[in-house]
Amino acid sequence: MNWSEFGTWGRRVADWAQNYHLTVGTRPVRAKTKPGDILNALPVMPPETPEDMEQVFQDFERIVMPGITHWQHPRFFAYFNANAAAPSVLAEFLVSAIAPQCMLWQTSPAATEMETRMMDWLRQSLGLPDGFCGVIQDSASSATLAAVLTMREKALNWTGNSAGLAGNAHLRIYCSSEVHTSVDRAIWVSGIGQDNLVRVPVQGDWRGMDPAALEAAIQADIAAGLRPAGVILCVGGTSVGATDPIAACLDVAARHDLYTHVDAAWAGSAMICPEFRDYWPGIEGADSIVFNPHKWLGAQFDCSAHFLRNPDDLVRTLAISPEYLKTHGHDGVINYSEWSVPLGRRFRALKIWFLIRAYGLEGLRTRIRNHVAWSRALHDRLAATPGFEIVTPPMWSLFTFRYAPADTSDLDDLNLRLVNAINDDGRIYLTQTRVDGELAIRFQAGQFETTQQDVMMAHDVITEIADRLARDKPLT
Repeated sequence: MNWSEFGTWGRRVADWAQNYHLTVGTRPVRAKTKPGDILNALPVMPPETPEDMEQVFQDFERIVMPGITHWQHPRFFAYFNANAAAPSVLAEFLVSAIAPQCMLWQTSPAATEMETRMMDWLRQSLGLPDGFCGVIQDSASSATLAAVLTMREKALNWTGNSAGLAGNAHLRIYCSSEVHTSVDRAIWVSGIGQDNLVRVPVQGDWRGMDPAALEAAIQADIAAGLRPAGVILCVGGTSVGATDPIAACLDVAARHDLYTHVDAAWAGSAMICPEFRDYWPGIEGADSIVFNPHKWLGAQFDCSAHFLRNPDDLVRTLAISPEYLKTHGHDGVINYSEWSVPLGRRFRALKIWFLIRAYGLEGLRTRIRNHVAWSRALHDRLAATPGFEIVTPPMWSLFTFRYAPADTSDLDDLNLRLVNAINDDGRIYLTQTRVDGELAIRFQAGQFETTQQDVMMAHDVITEIADRLARDKPLT
């Protein structure tokens, strides 16, 4: 295919995409294929001669689509949604066509300057104070890695990149047991080591870090000749929405001059609603904050907003400027490749621009508020349903529950069978987690086009399949 044919196929793909999003709710949420089905349907050898695009497109529908779990399904209630609002998809279409490499200001001035402005739009939207600025990373994992590397460099007086960690006291990073596993991976990649990630106990319904225990852990490490380097806090953890007491924990970190990073990858989007900011009082004291517009806010994946109180620390950690990357003749420009681990960068800001202009902040707030209200209504229905118990209360639109009929001894096995049966059924998609060692089922509403009816349908599916399990097999 050449560019003279692109318009015909572009229109066809656009029509296909529109129909897909309008009808995706009629499909099973999770792919029904078995391991190896897609691999075995693909030819072992690549073609030597061109193939007709009509055949390629037919094979896309025949081979690829049966193996897709539909993240844009309105009853995808499992992981935090990777949304794709229509304006964001259009922006990605344009970016794919332009195909810029946005590593430097001079390689894409529009991308760089729009990124600066969109990060400030997002800062204002979340109520963060003037002085915070930021960069669009590919994911919260990358932002967390960048933060951990900055913690390492500050603690080593900026010698880690040049001299390595050998010969220094072991660095210590503090977090709760509820943080995302991307924190563990950042600790590995940074060279700090898993044994130096200190898990601080949690407390309360929010399952947040105990500030007194954080203080005690830091004091114990100092006494042992170890070197505290940073604290990673959580707002809306993946498992149950765990949220640390931000202000109290930041106070502890400040007393010891520790760099702080707040992972709000999912729940940060909710902070565009002023009434939800009670979950992170004191956030203005953090050094680094990340949230993912590609989750609840509706932006096409990938798009992670990384805010910094002082970007100089990050740039000092990551910047490297060989002659061929220098921008000559321009003072004061930002090269965002110096703010992230990868050198290559995509034009991610365009989809934020399209998204916010197409819906307005109030339109986006309405969606988030609806998801929270509908999820809490489902929570109330399940709590009142005999045989079900709530494990953790709603945190925004996320809660966990368990099927616990009185005559059952092995609740872990029963609930694992329940969640598997629900997902095999195909009408909704849920995941499981563990709370204090026991299995629980997660529910969260966050798909951009979900409706109240979709959320309420989850109660019918859950209870119907639970009843079927009870009838089909003895529960003891």
